[in-house]
Amino acid sequence: MSLLARVVAVMNGKGGVGKTSLAGNVGALTADAGYRVLLVDLDPQGNLAEELGYVGSAVDDGGKALAAAMAFGGQLGPQPVRVNLDVLPGGEYLEDLENVLSTRSDRSSRRADAHTALARCLADVAGEYDLVLLDCPPGSPALQTAALGAARWLLIPTRTDDSSRKGLLKVARRYVEARARGAEVELLGVCLFGVTASAKKVRAEARADLERDLGEAAPVFATTIRYAEAAAVEARRRGIPVHDLEAAAMDGPRWFERLRDPNLTAPAVPGSAASLASDYADLAREILQTLQDRESVAIQDVADVEVGA
Repeated sequence: MSLLARVVAVMNGKGGVGKTSLAGNVGALTADAGYRVLLVDLDPQGNLAEELGYVGSAVDDGGKALAAAMAFGGQLGPQPVRVNLDVLPGGEYLEDLENVLSTRSDRSSRRADAHTALARCLADVAGEYDLVLLDCPPGSPALQTAALGAARWLLIPTRTDDSSRKGLLKVARRYVEARARGAEVELLGVCLFGVTASAKKVRAEARADLERDLGEAAPVFATTIRYAEAAAVEARRRGIPVHDLEAAAMDGPRWFERLRDPNLTAPAVPGSAASLASDYADLAREILQTLQDRESVAIQDVADVEVGA
């Protein structure tokens, strides 16, 4: 198996569709299940630091190390943020990297450098992990191209609105371009994000639209991440995954206990935390199962070729 065989790019051409929340929560859940996980924050906004609570810490270098490694070579130094979970932080330094990679892409003699910049860096560390998730920016074409050059799989979160679907189609075009240049990336699937739990008709229509857009190119995951803004905002405010927020709710005093005793000052946890945590857990399981199934097919394809030879 290639060193980059478990690298998954989480990408959409539109912001606000759940890329960072999905990468952070699925990464943390998978790590808690005992897998070694690396999260790579390719976004100049560096929002993954808020998602996992390392803003302003020694870990948070604003993407300086990642940008330097991709621009000039050298080894990456993943930083631990939880048991089994390491990160390569993103941030403002990646804005300059976008310009560097764009310039290289315009020079035919150095075209390969731009498209393989991240792959070269990850090749040195990816073998230490069971799963690598790339949190990709929505509006940085060169960084998206670098991610597609490094990834084996592409995961696209999207909301049900038309602008999110347009963002998905932008990524699909960039994906086709990357494949034409020789990238080995394949579509893993699409995840509906931020869907109102009661909107069954909306979910069904959105799923049908996506399946028409994509044909048989990729599955639309059965799991959807429901709209639960209060829980999502509180988890990010605390810098913890949603399943940790759910655990805090179970350990803390219940609402009626706080009502009886005003001295119980533990902050309230939104009631939607348990449901949202369950969605992420289901999605993590579905992603891992899909990876296993797709890898088994790939291995069988290779075996068939060898037998045929």
